Amino acid sequence: MSRIGKKPVVLPAGVTAKVSAANEFVVKGPKGELSQSIDRDITIKIEGDQILVERPTDQIRHRALHGLYRSLVANMITGVTTGFKRELELVGVGYRAAVTGQQIDLALGFSHNIIFELPKEIKASATAEKGQNPRIILESNDKQLLGAVAAKLRSLRKPEPYKGKGVRYSDEIVRRKAGKSAGK
Repeated sequence: MSRIGKKPVVLPAGVTAKVSAANEFVVKGPKGELSQSIDRDITIKIEGDQILVERPTDQIRHRALHGLYRSLVANMITGVTTGFKRELELVGVGYRAAVTGQQIDLALGFSHNIIFELPKEIKASATAEKGQNPRIILESNDKQLLGAVAAKLRSLRKPEPYKGKGVRYSDEIVRRKAGKSAGK
């Protein structure tokens, strides 16, 4: 039995959830609305203030999907109540970020600036305090989309192991390598 899949998800006050006939799970809350299509073998039951995810058999496929959909449902409920936040840090001399509307203008040491278009579901802000590296703060109610956008921004200039320059998550630890040895 899946340990994650069998745990019920608590439905907070002010959040409504429903399962449509086409196996579409929809959650509405103070921070917006999210929907997720559910595999036809997995059933979702809403009983009072709890959501239960159930599987028909103990097949490997069903066991895998059981925990997956329970986690997706829990993330959706967290997203419409509190939302998610991801911070990126720009480490390097001259690295800058500026947010205008749904675009991020990045100066990452290339010959030209990179203009990155954000999806409408994501809010971004950039901070540059004296003595600290510039930061980009991304906020959204959709955890999957937020992670994908943060990973795409990081891939524009991954942190390199010798000087540590690049775009990194604020909680990421970059393993550093020693450079060439000076002599024998």
